[in-house]
Amino acid sequence: MTITLERHKKPPFWSARNLSYQAYRLKNRPEIIIGVLSLGFLGFVVLVPLFQIIREALTFQRYDLAYQRDGVIGSLTLLHLDRVFNQPISQALFYKPLMNSLKIGFAVTLIAVIVGSSLAWLMVRTNIYFKGTFGAMLVFPYMMPSWVGALAWLTLFKNDRIGGSGGMLTYITGVEVPDWVAYGFLPITFTLAMHYYAYAYLLISGALATVDSELEEAGATCGMGKWKRIRMITIPLLLPALGSAVVLTFIRILGTFGTPALLGLPVRFFTFSTQIYASINARNQGDAYVLALVLIFLAITFIWINSRIIGVRKSYVTMTGKGFRKRESDLGLWRWPLTLLIIVFLLITVLLPMVLLLWESMTLIPGNYSFSNLTTYFWAGKGNVALAYGEPGVIYNKGILDALGNSIKLGFAAALFNGALGLLVGYAVVRGRGARLARWLEGIAFAPYIFPSIALGAIYIGMFSTNIGPIPALYGTFSILVLITVIKNLPFTSRTGIAAMLQIHQSLEETARVQGIGWFRRMFRIIVPLSMSGLVAGMLLTFITAMRELSLIILLISPGNMVLTGVIFGYQEQDMAQHSAAVTLMLVVIIITISVIVRLMSRRVGVGRLSAV
Repeated sequence: MTITLERHKKPPFWSARNLSYQAYRLKNRPEIIIGVLSLGFLGFVVLVPLFQIIREALTFQRYDLAYQRDGVIGSLTLLHLDRVFNQPISQALFYKPLMNSLKIGFAVTLIAVIVGSSLAWLMVRTNIYFKGTFGAMLVFPYMMPSWVGALAWLTLFKNDRIGGSGGMLTYITGVEVPDWVAYGFLPITFTLAMHYYAYAYLLISGALATVDSELEEAGATCGMGKWKRIRMITIPLLLPALGSAVVLTFIRILGTFGTPALLGLPVRFFTFSTQIYASINARNQGDAYVLALVLIFLAITFIWINSRIIGVRKSYVTMTGKGFRKRESDLGLWRWPLTLLIIVFLLITVLLPMVLLLWESMTLIPGNYSFSNLTTYFWAGKGNVALAYGEPGVIYNKGILDALGNSIKLGFAAALFNGALGLLVGYAVVRGRGARLARWLEGIAFAPYIFPSIALGAIYIGMFSTNIGPIPALYGTFSILVLITVIKNLPFTSRTGIAAMLQIHQSLEETARVQGIGWFRRMFRIIVPLSMSGLVAGMLLTFITAMRELSLIILLISPGNMVLTGVIFGYQEQDMAQHSAAVTLMLVVIIITISVIVRLMSRRVGVGRLSAV
């Protein structure tokens, strides 16, 4: 009996027999290898930067000697916390930007969600005219940079007291626009709301399409009025989508930089994002890191509150095994007026900003918007010392063309890396579903979502400004732009990767494995083709985001890695509105054109079909 027990005793972990068995097991469980490698990489680029910024915020730095001469560089200190929260300067450094950010965040979120929800209801649940055309155009603002509206607003409303020259309204009417109309809270709120409504529209229209009309008809049968049915039936069922729209919009607003910088900095109206930017430019990085941590805390708190509110209900099921019916509401006499209202809305949010920027880009003398003052110099001029400091037009401007090349390279590089990483994360999570490794990987892949863009940029400055072992300092290089863009967009591509993998039954891969087909061949001949639809969607989202991103990379760009968004912001800071408008128009046209081409190519090649093994 003793001999039998010894013979079946489990061998030591480091024995040759056990290592051989573990290697064989891993060979047939590639999701474990992928999961471990992905977790290690994401831990380094997501969690390590967070710990790094906490350490930097609590460490005495060389630049702190200006405030405390007897300080010891590298020692633990509460100097930055004290300056941000408990000094006379705290009012300007923290409390005013906090209140400004919260006011703008709540106001923009409220307006954007109301507008987006209303448009979603009209598009999905009514018989409004021109649904196909409207549906395509309503997402255009999402494809544009968020600060396009800010530049258009300045063209229309800026005054000569602050803007250097009057805007189009002043030129036409002769009335000087008040500062509070041209800059500050009002224009920032309005322009951001007219951009971020697209998030609510996309999320809520998708949710509305799954709500069975029979539920509302049952309420009508019970004697409920139309508005009571919406309040008691439709809205509660849409609560998860509404919550997601609110959270996504609010967090984006907290971290957005372009619009608050263009419309706020001229009148010293600071938000959290612009205060972080100002602090880093003033070499007070410790203060900036504290502000970034507060921004992250606010984002986490808001997500937690939303999850608690939604968690009160146990079910939001709208699709069951029973028949499903979606019935459109007849608008009756309101059909044409509401159609015209949407046309006016699209003219204001999509067409008008483009027209205003085009006009501004062709204005020879700033503030003179007459036809006789129009010129093509800022597009095709070869350089004139009497104009724009001798800066050539867009077509002949080497700096702009180099930045254009960098933007396109950034978009494609981030899209490719992010698509591949998102698919690998999805593969490891789905194939290892239920395991602790899969849960950890899914959680950490979503973590960048809680970092507002400007805060993540500040974190990467703190981490990659010096060497990390064999990894050289990345600050000021093109690589750091690609890395931070990939990481920031990973929550979206990992979700599309997980969704795609959930639709591919494991038996397909197992059948190929039994036939002796290796993992790499299985991935490229089975997994990738079948998940291509979701993969392309995630990559296209990353490309669009990378091309129009400013908040995320404003702290990381330098003359050596300049992109178009940085060029636009630089021109605006130098009061070269014509160049700024021209480059912005070029950027928008490129984004829309490439997006349309990718979508058409995806449909033509039949994305999602399985190729022969």
